[in-house]
Amino acid sequence: GTPVRLPIDEDTPQHPESPYGITKKATEDYLRYWHDANGLNYTALRYGNVYGPRQDPNGEAGVIAIFAKRFLKHEPVRIDWDGEQKKDYVYVEDVARANVLALTGGDNNIFCIAAGNPVSVNQIYDLLAKITNYRPEIIHAPKRPGDIYLAYFDCQKAERILGWKPQVSFDEGVQKTVDYFKAHPDM
Repeated sequence: GTPVRLPIDEDTPQHPESPYGITKKATEDYLRYWHDANGLNYTALRYGNVYGPRQDPNGEAGVIAIFAKRFLKHEPVRIDWDGEQKKDYVYVEDVARANVLALTGGDNNIFCIAAGNPVSVNQIYDLLAKITNYRPEIIHAPKRPGDIYLAYFDCQKAERILGWKPQVSFDEGVQKTVDYFKAHPDM
């Protein structure tokens, strides 16, 4: 749901506005319950918007993969709302590294895993235009239900306890994603 404060950290109150968000919160509640009742250790990771190679470019979510494929095929892209809505995008390799670190550290903790840098849909469009040297037609669409205008994370706890921080810059991650889709045009 819409964050009550920014940046979002592990103590930011959660108010899920969709079944997906409700199940994520419920999972954390179950983990805490099983820890308190039976001593089960857990580590939960709250991801920003994960992107990178192998992401499905044909789904409803994953704007970077969807746009990358459409830019490379010279197809129009759909931008919802005004395109100025900003999310916190984190590269898949950084997420994988966070998961590995969480296997041996951070017992009974929740960590935010993101880049801490809000990026707008329009900024994604402009970066992909620069990388691909192509500017596809934009089809404007209304706001999607449940979409939020601004969200980004404070990941200091993950850095302090797990020794994790993102290593792949947004520009580098988008370039790697485009390179992947160039090499795999069948996706």
